[in-house]
Amino acid sequence: MLQHAFPDAQPAMPVPEPALLTDDSATILRFAVEALKAGTAAALVTLTEIRGGAARPVGAQMVVCEDGRYCGFVSGGCVESAVAYEAMAVIATGRDRQVMYGEGSPYFDIVLPCGGGITLWVHKLRGAGPLLAVLNLLQQRKPAGLRYCTRSQRLQSTASPGRSGWHNGFFSTAYRPCTQAIVFGRSLEAQVTASMAQAAGYEVRLCDSFDVQTEIDAHTAVLLLWHDLDRELPVLQAALTAKPFYIGALGSQRTHARRTEKLVELGWSREDIARIKAPIGIFPKARDAHSLALSVLADVAAARLRLEDA
Repeated sequence: MLQHAFPDAQPAMPVPEPALLTDDSATILRFAVEALKAGTAAALVTLTEIRGGAARPVGAQMVVCEDGRYCGFVSGGCVESAVAYEAMAVIATGRDRQVMYGEGSPYFDIVLPCGGGITLWVHKLRGAGPLLAVLNLLQQRKPAGLRYCTRSQRLQSTASPGRSGWHNGFFSTAYRPCTQAIVFGRSLEAQVTASMAQAAGYEVRLCDSFDVQTEIDAHTAVLLLWHDLDRELPVLQAALTAKPFYIGALGSQRTHARRTEKLVELGWSREDIARIKAPIGIFPKARDAHSLALSVLADVAAARLRLEDA
């Protein structure tokens, strides 16, 4: 199969193996930067088209080193080793290439379980500059992007990424800052929710009181798990002003009615207050801490996906 799929591959080419199992964009880019700094050549593989179904979204990436180590996913794991061979061939020849798998692909012996097809661009990285620029912006919790020109085979960073996809002959990959979950409360529910959010890969802050220095941005979920309306009011007002992508508050519908009355008295409009998800979570009457945490974080994840698709 490899002789048909990879005509440029050399017999002595290393056997691919995953160095890290992750689909976190920042981790994948850091893997590439570390390889380049160590003097190891590497290629960036980007999913640029989907035909039918696919396990990963357009813009998904993996990095492959010349020694066969790779990081990231462009499918559900079914083609990554084959892609690594393609990437090592690109590193050896210095010529970027487009590769197709599944539907519409010449590689009949590589089939995607979902029945669809994907197109990838494999680019030999010439330097770490564009990747470092993206990582720097993400560290500042700002959106970032990479723009790839197939004609010049050049990669550039951009601070205005838009959505991942083709734009005027360039393929743009958009990166968003890591989801930040600020959990307010000194309860068991707050502790469990914070722990699960951290396991989900979020940046987590667990607070038992409101600090005016708390930084809330558009990539933040504010989770109020107090049982005290008076204590939560300063947080709610700060959150409504900062406009995070998710605001959720613990309590029954009756509790939220009282919360709404207090916010109206403070001058907030019904439209503003409607941004608060209360009762918090995706399913009602979660009576134990772990069920509540699952309910809350599932709701946060769904809201984040809607934000990215907007």
